[in-house]
Amino acid sequence: MTERDTSKPAIETALIHHPYRPPAAFDAPQPGVFKASTVIFANTAAMRARDWKSKAGYTYGLHGTPTTFTLEERIATLEGGTHTVLVPSGLAAITLTDLALLKSGDEVLIPDNAYNPGKELARHELARWGITHRFYDPMDANALAAMVTPSTRLVWLEAPGSVTMEFPDLPNLVRAARSQGALVALDNTWGAGVAFKAFDLGVDVSAHALTKYPSGGGDVLMGSVTTRDAALHLTLNAGHMRMGWGVAANDAETVLRALASLPLRYAAHDRAARTLARWWAQRPEVVQVLHPALPDSPGHAHWAALCTQAAGLFSVVFDARYSVAQVDAFVDALKLFKIGYSWAGPVSLVVPYDLKVIRPKAAWHGTLVRFSLGLEAVDDLIADSEQALTALMR
Repeated sequence: MTERDTSKPAIETALIHHPYRPPAAFDAPQPGVFKASTVIFANTAAMRARDWKSKAGYTYGLHGTPTTFTLEERIATLEGGTHTVLVPSGLAAITLTDLALLKSGDEVLIPDNAYNPGKELARHELARWGITHRFYDPMDANALAAMVTPSTRLVWLEAPGSVTMEFPDLPNLVRAARSQGALVALDNTWGAGVAFKAFDLGVDVSAHALTKYPSGGGDVLMGSVTTRDAALHLTLNAGHMRMGWGVAANDAETVLRALASLPLRYAAHDRAARTLARWWAQRPEVVQVLHPALPDSPGHAHWAALCTQAAGLFSVVFDARYSVAQVDAFVDALKLFKIGYSWAGPVSLVVPYDLKVIRPKAAWHGTLVRFSLGLEAVDDLIADSEQALTALMR
């Protein structure tokens, strides 16, 4: 057995501690993907000097890498904010906002047509921790103003309601929340930073399910929380750190790749949804088409005052003469529309909802069906809808 030359490291060591470093200044259309839990420091002085709250350097994978910092900065630009943190889902964005900003004895007010998992969070976890909640009618700013008390710490907005598509009077809702000094958080997933600029309306926090339009592929779960207020960001960021939330580098890469096409995709979804919604408005089987851009949809005037675009999402309320089973048969008969939650991907989706659960104060009666338009040819989607209507009569 020959003696190893100890002037050179063993192959096991050399493969890990290799001296080669690629040259700097590489650039390409897409940002690099950095995967890390551990971050290496040059020396102990550098380690001690590093602040996890600052983007001037790196401390640990949960606190950020070049890939996640890049995505955070681009989402902040999209939203019109200055500070963003990433979380594993849209619901996590709501959860972070609630847990970072609320304490026992505080109250949160939530629209009664809001995203239901956020309402369930308030009913269960927040309630167990001594945080009270009430639901308000988002279409009545005066009623909200009457509900806000000094213990109201946070008021949620959603524009429009993610199932009933009612578009609220956002400026007056913000003013109502501010009357007692409450913070205002907006679920801005529908607007996606494109339809309107949330922070220009005076909101404090914008929560965004990046799962939807920023991803655009139906294959990533991610959320973001954005603000313009540096002190508020520190509170949110500290909560984010203590909860240990992180996102995968490859997921961040996927969203970064899709962001450049977001405005184009949003416009395409918008055109298709308006076309199909107008077709449904002529159908005798439905009593209401809920799309903010349609003149008879609730809150249309509020939408028109703020927006020129709308997401590829709308709902229809079938006439009460059709049973739930008949409406389900219609949904099952669709071929291009696939049954599934979420929206903003390339495949059109459809889901029936119970109005009594989604919007207890709804003015309409019947079964609601929400359509999420994908990127198929709209004529094909119209034909698919028409052929499926025959199932209503079976």
